[in-house]
Amino acid sequence: MWQETNQQLYRKFQFANFSEAFAFMTRVAIEAEKMDHHPLWTNVWNTVEIWLSTHDAGNVVTDKDRVLAARIDALLA
Repeated sequence: MWQETNQQLYRKFQFANFSEAFAFMTRVAIEAEKMDHHPLWTNVWNTVEIWLSTHDAGNVVTDKDRVLAARIDALLA
């Protein structure tokens, strides 16, 4: 579940291993590139954390972030 905090959307994802986490990041990267909207994220072993905000709008959450969050969620469906 995405949480809105500190003017960002945040979600933590956990996978079985590093390969699954990295594959997920690759799929997210493709969606982000299509939107020209790139997340702040980290990956440590099987965990991926993502923060979304729109830099052009002053680093606040916009519809662009909500759309990317929904596309990320769809990758897990």
